[in-house]
Amino acid sequence: MNRLFVVDKPMFQSSNGYMRHIKRKYNSKKVGFSGTLDPFATGCLIVAIGKYTKLFQYLKKTPKAYSATLWLGANSESLDIENITSIKETREFTIDEIYRALESLRGEISYYPPKFSAKKIDGKRAYELARENRDVNLKKITSTIYDIHLVHYNHPFIHFEVMVSEGAYIRSLGTMISDKLGVDATLSSLRRLYEGKFHYDKEKALDPLNFLKIPQNIYSGDIEYLKLGKKLSIDYFEKKDDGEYWVKGDEFFSVIEIRDGVVGYKLNRVPLYKG
Repeated sequence: MNRLFVVDKPMFQSSNGYMRHIKRKYNSKKVGFSGTLDPFATGCLIVAIGKYTKLFQYLKKTPKAYSATLWLGANSESLDIENITSIKETREFTIDEIYRALESLRGEISYYPPKFSAKKIDGKRAYELARENRDVNLKKITSTIYDIHLVHYNHPFIHFEVMVSEGAYIRSLGTMISDKLGVDATLSSLRRLYEGKFHYDKEKALDPLNFLKIPQNIYSGDIEYLKLGKKLSIDYFEKKDDGEYWVKGDEFFSVIEIRDGVVGYKLNRVPLYKG
């Protein structure tokens, strides 16, 4: 089976752990996912089965949108509700104060990822080091906040939605909002709404060709060369500029790369979606 689809990851399950359920449900050993969601987070998680698991790097998955709730006064080492260490009362803020805090984050921002994250430090996950109470020295990253707006404020909870670039950490964004307000806070809920054109639709099977971020190229040579993985001449391609492309065969498609007039394979003979 080859299948690309979106699942709605439930709360308090790791993304990797939820794949055990998916493997049983679809009776497949080869299952993968893209874009890890924290255990407390829910929502859109892109999943692939079979040969489609090789396509993640070629899928267009941005921008990403999230719905989140920030709990003012709560403090957590992991910046979410899994590791609450204290809760303090805070003053109630005006809508204008919250609006200004959110609006100040629009655009490109630089910040440190959460120490409880999957970022690697010398080959080890940051969250593994954090759980062992070891030093976690992460480098700053840069993300783009395309849109952010207040949905509802019911003290001490701020509910907001945000659209971001790939690799953004919404937990860190929550900390930046609370810093603007001058209080401790942590995310009490987080839901990913969509990634690019990917959104949850009852695990409906998707045609990967509709979600590739690389352009199509037309090959006019002998299709058997493509099918057998033989050396291809650039003369038979419509587009000859350097770059990665997908090329359609009769029952499959391939991903090729053109560099300095030389054609190479990145992926070959990926079965076409049959509906």
